[in-house]
Amino acid sequence: MNQLRAYSIVTGAYWSFMLTDGALRMLILLFFHTLGYSPVTLAFLFLFYEFFGIVTNLFGGWLAQRFGLKSTLIAGLILQPVALIALSFIDKSWAPAVAIPFVMIVQAISGIAKDLTKMSSKTAVKYLVPEDQNGKLFKLVAVLTGSKNAIKGLGFFVGGFLLSTAGYSGALWILAGIVIVALVGSLVFLTEEIGTAKSKDKMHSVLDQKPEIKTLSLARLFLFGARDIWFVVAVPVYLAETVGWSSSFVGTFMALWVIAYGIVQASAPKLLKRFTGGKAPTGTTAIGIAAILSAIMITMTTLFANGIAPEITIIGGLLIFGLFFALNSSVHSFLVLDYADGDKAATNVGFYYMANAGGRLVGTLLSGILFQIGGVTAALIGSTLFMVIVSLVSVKLPRK
Repeated sequence: MNQLRAYSIVTGAYWSFMLTDGALRMLILLFFHTLGYSPVTLAFLFLFYEFFGIVTNLFGGWLAQRFGLKSTLIAGLILQPVALIALSFIDKSWAPAVAIPFVMIVQAISGIAKDLTKMSSKTAVKYLVPEDQNGKLFKLVAVLTGSKNAIKGLGFFVGGFLLSTAGYSGALWILAGIVIVALVGSLVFLTEEIGTAKSKDKMHSVLDQKPEIKTLSLARLFLFGARDIWFVVAVPVYLAETVGWSSSFVGTFMALWVIAYGIVQASAPKLLKRFTGGKAPTGTTAIGIAAILSAIMITMTTLFANGIAPEITIIGGLLIFGLFFALNSSVHSFLVLDYADGDKAATNVGFYYMANAGGRLVGTLLSGILFQIGGVTAALIGSTLFMVIVSLVSVKLPRK
């Protein structure tokens, strides 16, 4: 199968999924916020989504190694429409005791679907590039990762737009249709053998990872925890309640942030070229960017805690943080494939994205808890601590 064609199919499927993923997150957040749910409750709605992402990544890589990446990609594209359609049956009259568990359970299905699709798409790139072409691998990974986040950001906007035009249920049915189109395309055009390993390792092998994979995964966990502690609940609710923005305006702003974040990720090879000498990034690159992010968070927290232009600090800080976070994320996404071992690439990537999901889980939960306890200041302090840990862990990454 032509490499470009395979890359295009995988990327297209991933795009369609992430569009619905971003839209769904914004739909759930805004819909239940208007119903009067507290920040902690909003965080709990996404708890199973993140938790089952951890489990899925841990064992999804092993399943992909045994049965091929197409099988896990298709499974993810089947489960997402199921989750979207199920969520469309929620009614405003439902009591919280019924609505909250129902959303958490269905969100678990969506979380499984998201991480099966993500792991499959990201790992597939490893098999489409010769092992001695790290520069090309970095570019393809950057484009896939960056475009995915830009599409997810567009999904935030789409979610807010559909909520106000098609209504909650109508929006979910439209999103389900988008994923079904991608599912059909992947079934018809993607070959069976992509990513199928020659060796069939036992399930316990998913935890048997190289030191560099474990170190990178730990850094990834705290990196995404640092982002989500203030991004998932604290920032949207602060902009809506304190700044006074409408739901659609909050959705648009968050969408533009993620789109810009994705553009930076896709442009990472060019932006980092001056500092890497035109070569692929190494652990040294990740160390430097993590240190810059730590400095940004320390500055933001200090300014906000002292009441110095709080709105400018949050909005401007979010933009600056997003720039360097995108670069760090892009470098991490390349390094995991660079460190991955041939046939074991799926389990390597699955373990890494398990840590990624773990960071999102912890960050999402702490975002609601810290915001309810101490507002944005508490969320910023938590994010700063996590970012400092990322810097300390990154020091252990291979420098070459």
